[in-house]
Amino acid sequence: MPIQKILLVDDSKTELHHLSELLGKRGFEVRTAENGEDAMKRLGEEKPDLILMDVVMPGQNGFQLTRAITRDPRFSSVPVIMCTSKNQETDKVWGMRQGARDYIVKPVDPTELMAKIRAFD
Repeated sequence: MPIQKILLVDDSKTELHHLSELLGKRGFEVRTAENGEDAMKRLGEEKPDLILMDVVMPGQNGFQLTRAITRDPRFSSVPVIMCTSKNQETDKVWGMRQGARDYIVKPVDPTELMAKIRAFD
């Protein structure tokens, strides 16, 4: 099934705006959440085709949230791509262990991001 609906989870309004615009221009339907609580609320309203997840957020961080989402039978089929400034190999390994299906480092390269999203089509 082609990816159309993307849930973007990031506590930075600048990042949300930038990525929403980037994805919107490429024809994706984007919904946003600024924290874990917000993300779970959005998931309850509508199941996305893919989640782009920041790591460093107040409250529940992206690693914890990814683990909660990917272990929930309702959302376990939704791929999560970690999208973060944390660029250490250990961060990537930990993100994948939490259930993420891919990992991209900020600042996001639009071509790389599109390739990662298209890999799930």
